[in-house]
Amino acid sequence: MNKAMLVGRLTRDPELRHTTTGRAVCQITVAINRPFSSQDGQREADFINVVVWDKSAENVAKYVHKGSQVSVEGRIQTRSYDNTEGKKVYVTEVIAQSVQFLDSKSSAPSQDYTPNTSPFDNVSSEPSSPAMETVEVDKDPFESFGDSIQISDNDLPF
Repeated sequence: MNKAMLVGRLTRDPELRHTTTGRAVCQITVAINRPFSSQDGQREADFINVVVWDKSAENVAKYVHKGSQVSVEGRIQTRSYDNTEGKKVYVTEVIAQSVQFLDSKSSAPSQDYTPNTSPFDNVSSEPSSPAMETVEVDKDPFESFGDSIQISDNDLPF
């Protein structure tokens, strides 16, 4: 199984290009903080190259910018090529299958939005999946708990 899930911030504005056949391709770099500090107490980050294709690439280029927080789901891919000096260069990158925009609408540039369009919906390179079913609940599942619930600060994850 080859699956990558990333949450981080863009280190630069997206780079949108088109192939000779007209397919949109967008390259982004996502900075992800490591969950620990180095020996000298500094927090470090990893910078992951991500490639987004087709309509998702166009949406990423249109609605996110340097500093935007995104969630990327995809697969890791490696490739190699010979550079101009004749040396073989190896590249590891994530090929995005879906990208979610995690910033609020107020933190994004407002001039890019068009009416009746929500760029903050899930953007997917995969074919659309069937709609999720809505399940209605006849009664309040928490009614047996009474009027209030006592929760200790130690029980909260934040």
